[in-house]
Amino acid sequence: MPASGALHRRAVLGALPGLGGGRRGSGLPAAELAVGGVRVDRAHLAAYDRVCGFRLSDLLPATFPHVLGFPLALRLMTEPAFPIPVTGLVHIGNRITVHRPIAADETLDFTTYAENLRPHDRGRQVDVVLVGSVDGETVWRGVSTYLGRERKPGGGERGERPTAPTATARWRVEPRVGTTYARVSGDHNPIHTSLLGARLFGFRRPIAHGMWSKARCLAAMENRLPDAYTVEVAFKAPVSLPSTVDFTLLPDGGFALHDSRGRPHLAGFLR
Repeated sequence: MPASGALHRRAVLGALPGLGGGRRGSGLPAAELAVGGVRVDRAHLAAYDRVCGFRLSDLLPATFPHVLGFPLALRLMTEPAFPIPVTGLVHIGNRITVHRPIAADETLDFTTYAENLRPHDRGRQVDVVLVGSVDGETVWRGVSTYLGRERKPGGGERGERPTAPTATARWRVEPRVGTTYARVSGDHNPIHTSLLGARLFGFRRPIAHGMWSKARCLAAMENRLPDAYTVEVAFKAPVSLPSTVDFTLLPDGGFALHDSRGRPHLAGFLR
């Protein structure tokens, strides 16, 4: 598996004009990357479970393979042919399909590729697909949708904010969530870990990782999850650190995360 630290340095350099930065191509890299024989470190799994709120278990949470395979996906996104610079990418959606429970003693193989580059009203978006297999059997699939923001005139008007549903639970999200999740996930984007880094990208304070927010919601539903399912989320607005958020479990399989004023952070659906 690629080393995350070197890839983050490569991402920063790739954003600088004259060092690989500047205008990117209009297509997708004609590459599929693969790594075999990935084993789970149980101490790493336990640390992940704790920061996200899962029970300690010998089964992998649905979001944990994303962490295991993230360096491979990051390696793809730092390719010169990737159409959007990684630094400043916004994670706007994620869909995970669990085909069956995955035990911590199983060895995983990962492949990743990019697809579906398309316009967005604030720039361009692309899907990065990560597939986990055991002995040739696909057991897990994740699709992360990333937005590359581009300055464009105009834009649609914002509608009225819908009334937030009644909260099922209220959580205090402390500043350490940014750095602790960065350590267990390998995603050290400075918008999550540094006040200066966050402000460089237009945030007043560091923000929680979107995948932490999704994992925390799944941890709250842990006793309701079947053996095989798909869970999809749209990331609406960042969770500033620190802050208080309201989690709502909806009767139709939906769930949501809002701030104390009713502004949506995340909207999800389980099926």
